[in-house]
Amino acid sequence: MRSAGLLPYRFAAELEVLIAHPGGPFWAKKDTGAWSLVKGVVEDGEDPRLAAGREFTEETGWPPPPEPWLELGEVRLRSGKWVVGWAAAADFDPVDLRPGEFTMNLGGRQAKFPEIDRVGWFPTNVARDKLNPVYGEFLDELERLVQASG
Repeated sequence: MRSAGLLPYRFAAELEVLIAHPGGPFWAKKDTGAWSLVKGVVEDGEDPRLAAGREFTEETGWPPPPEPWLELGEVRLRSGKWVVGWAAAADFDPVDLRPGEFTMNLGGRQAKFPEIDRVGWFPTNVARDKLNPVYGEFLDELERLVQASG
């Protein structure tokens, strides 16, 4: 399985990234190591870049950030899923999040939950603690690319 995602970034007092906390009961009380970039499944034959933009809109309600997007590479989660990522300069307001929903069976009844229950802007050193550790590679690459361009 393969996913594609976007990591918006901006410069405030320092480099910050917008990361997402997954919705649903499993993640409700988890914080450290639970966050992710906004991502979703790449359908068979779909261009991962197009999937990243589509999933960003489906999961946040926002249009994808404008080009150019910076290639961050690809990482493998413990589950075996591969995630390809891009970063893009943006400045979304977390208050305006309008996440998509998923349905889950809870004890014989169907319940709806948001795909993402919240997003937040964090300096990269804070984001490293909140993100699944494998995404540290994406932060490393973003910091390298930003430093090289600036």
